[in-house]
Amino acid sequence: MTAAAARGISGAMTRIALITGASRGLGYALADALAPTHHIVAVARTTGGLEELDDRIQAKGGSATLAPMDATNADAMAHLCRGIHDRWGHADLWLHTAIHAGPLTPVDHMADKDWTRSWRVNVEATRVLIAMVAPLLRAAPSGTAVFFDDPRGGDKFFGHYGATKAAQIALARSWAAETDRTGPAVKVLAPRPMSTATRARFHPGEKRAALARPAEEAARLLDLI
Repeated sequence: MTAAAARGISGAMTRIALITGASRGLGYALADALAPTHHIVAVARTTGGLEELDDRIQAKGGSATLAPMDATNADAMAHLCRGIHDRWGHADLWLHTAIHAGPLTPVDHMADKDWTRSWRVNVEATRVLIAMVAPLLRAAPSGTAVFFDDPRGGDKFFGHYGATKAAQIALARSWAAETDRTGPAVKVLAPRPMSTATRARFHPGEKRAALARPAEEAARLLDLI
């Protein structure tokens, strides 16, 4: 791919933001907030949510590539990353918000399917994606990967979510330490409690008015990046 192919009409390098888990919640809000300055590559399983996001981005004069796929599908994700490389040659941002939040349950009652799905989405997919996305970030002037902590490890009934989320963040922190001098930059941020579907599943009946709105939290977190 030539350098010109990665440039927009103005001649400036197209800024690419890859967002995994972009169809709702924080991922959706981050994509919406970045649309004026980045081409958004939006990954999620929920096609309807991606199409709604695309409508919002186009209304702002932005552009997006929709990738309706499961982040655990390594072949599909490899094909997507290859497509990003072939078209733009790099990715400036990777914001990883994809998560599986299984039902709350005592550890001795966890279903095998819930544990397996939590591990595949929250840990194994993260490990595989780091290897795939790292070359795209290194090819950018200042590529940055961002992960979002939710420290539930050890909380009652959060066994599979807390354990696998903690493992995901441990991977991210190790990667951050390993690339401190060489890049890409790797950040772990801590969102405030937000009014999202995942939060509602964990805390049914909670007064949502006291929670941060995802759009507000996205703006705050992007300032930290």
